[in-house]
Order: sequence, then structure tokens, then C-alpha cells
Amino acid sequence: MGGTQVDSDVADPLGRRRQRLAVLNRRGALRLGAAGAVSLLTACAEGEQAQEPSRSAEASAESASSPTAVGTSDADAATTEATPAAPPAAAMPSRQDIVDRFAGRVPSTFGLEVPGVALRHPGEGVALTFDLCGGPQGEKFDHDLWKLLQELAIPSTFFVNSRWLKANPTLARELGADPLIEIANHGHEHRPLTVDGRAAYGIAGTRDAGAAYDEVAAPVPALTDAAGAAPLWFRSGTAHCDDVGVAIAEALGQVVVNFSINGDAGATFSAQQVVIEVDRAGDGDIVIAHANRPGSGTAGGMALALPAMLERGVTFVQLADALPSVRNPY
Repeated sequence: MGGTQVDSDVADPLGRRRQRLAVLNRRGALRLGAAGAVSLLTACAEGEQAQEPSRSAEASAESASSPTAVGTSDADAATTEATPAAPPAAAMPSRQDIVDRFAGRVPSTFGLEVPGVALRHPGEGVALTFDLCGGPQGEKFDHDLWKLLQELAIPSTFFVNSRWLKANPTLARELGADPLIEIANHGHEHRPLTVDGRAAYGIAGTRDAGAAYDEVAAPVPALTDAAGAAPLWFRSGTAHCDDVGVAIAEALGQVVVNFSINGDAGATFSAQQVVIEVDRAGDGDIVIAHANRPGSGTAGGMALALPAMLERGVTFVQLADALPSVRNPY
């Protein structure tokens, strides 16, 4: 289990943990290997077909500011040097760039545990992650769960789908403003990330490299607006992907993250089942659960499991503080 957290926080656990979380940064991740078979989720229904994503998802580079001359007098003007301009922001590859780059690539692996997908993290602490899937049955929000995380000052990462964000724009910005919450990308149409349309749980995957680009890139502007930073992590609808899809996400600056512990089986577990699964999490585990099904057993189970884990000295981390650091250049 992680290092002790309770003893030093007895006087003011919420204040002290929040103070530490105020310095959270937005670090990224190296691709991690896979480990252990995992079962998954039914909470994120496929729902209606989303609109064709706007090509505005193809971000353009920002122009750099002009150099500024430095000097105080004519005498030293000859020796003064211009202040270097800030380097221009990298431009996200365009849809056509991705189509050209991955043309003809045939996937060799499909599923939950694909090379390049992070299933665990290498450090101390448990990384709680919650999916917000959207769609006709998935556009709600579990306020009890959020309140619990705030009261316990537990950091977590929320994977947000375009459909959920479109239905809850104000709430998305409120989540993005909470220092305890890191916002990540849960895709556009909530599909498996593939280049051949392979399905999971009856949901067809993205049909080709262009559609895979859309699934990863289309949500980025709105997620960036809500969170104030571009997402570092991607989790596909159903959490299934192929190895080419993983490479496309990486080319777009995002690491695919799945899980080592299935915390609520798509918000179908009872509260007691959630307790059993979440309570066994320890250092290095990434837990998946759902925040879009109020009334499920998820919040109730977390309310039983998390305080007991804190009392045992378990620590919790956001993915940005758990996975090795690489910066998303976009």
C-alpha cells in the first residue's frame, strides 16, 4: 500500500490534502506494458450517431511573438542581444496526415490489453478513474460521488466523452475547475478505437484511420476549454482498441489508459460488490468506475471503501502524477 496519509492530516485532512493538490501539474505518460486479464463494462451505451466532427479538431500552430530587443544605452546597444522568441506551439497532425501515415497498417492485436496501453502505473498510490460516457442512457451525473471525493479530498481522473460534454457544458467546466479532478478524453462517438471497425459489446469500432483520428481529436477543443489544458490520456468507448488505434492516439499526443481493477462493471455492481473490488486496490493500480449513473451502487460502494482505505494509509493519485512524464505537445 502507499505511504501514510492519515496521521499527518488528522488536524485538518481536507485542508492539508487540498493544499498539496494545489501544486498538481499536467504531466503526461510513457506507454506502459499490459498486465492481467480484466473484464469490463456495460454502462456506456452506444446511443445515437454523433454528428460528423468538425475539421476544427485539426489544431493549427500558434504564431510566436516577435523578439524583443534588450538594451539601456547607445554605448551598449552594439552588444545587446535580442530576447529569443518563444518557440511556436506544435501543430497537431491533421486528419490527412494521420490517414497518410497509417495507410495500409494492419492491426495485430485487439482488446483491453494491447501493447502501448497503460493498465497500471509504476509508482505509489491508487489512481481512481471515472468515465462519463454520454448517450441516451449515459448523460447524467453522480453528484453524490463528486461530493464524496471532495469531502475526502481524493484526487481522480475523469474521462469525458463528447456526448456527455455536449449535454453538460457548464458542469464540465465546473469539473475542470476542481483541482481534485483531472480531465481526460473518452472519445467522440464512444467507439472502440480501431482501423477496421472491429466491435466490442455490439458497438462497432472506428472503421479506418480517418475515423480513429476523429474519435480522438474531435473532443480535444471542448475538453481543453473545460479543463484549461489539452488532455493527456485517452480511453476508448468500451475500453477496447487495436494496436494501430493506440499508435494514432499517441501520434495525437495522448496515451491510451485502461485499468487493472474494474471497480463497478459499468455501474452494474451493487455497493457491496464495489467495496470488494475497490478495497483490494493498492500501489500501481488503476481503477475504472463510472460517474454517469446516479442511483447505481458506485457512489455507495465508494463511500464505504474509500474512508477505510484512507485509514489504512492508502494514497490516491491522478494519472498526471502517477504515470511517467511526457508532455503532450499539442
